[in-house]
Amino acid sequence: RKLAATARSRHGATKCAILHRLGVVNVGEASVVIAVSSAHRKEALAACAWLIDELKATVPIWKKEVYDEGPPAWKQNAEWAPPGTSSST
Repeated sequence: RKLAATARSRHGATKCAILHRLGVVNVGEASVVIAVSSAHRKEALAACAWLIDELKATVPIWKKEVYDEGPPAWKQNAEWAPPGTSSST
């Protein structure tokens, strides 16, 4: 909710929705959906781009990758940095 509120105030978006899937997400399937509405396309696209970057940088999302060979591995999104440190974005 905080990310959506910030996107609305920074980019003039009217409404924002962010959904991150849980459970099994096959390779090639979307794991995040972001929808933004605004009076003008440029503002909506800027808000959408900011939202995905900010989501990756501020939310510690972990995923379990399952491979054809070898054991599965838990991976954290590379862009996230713990509070008080700087992220790579």
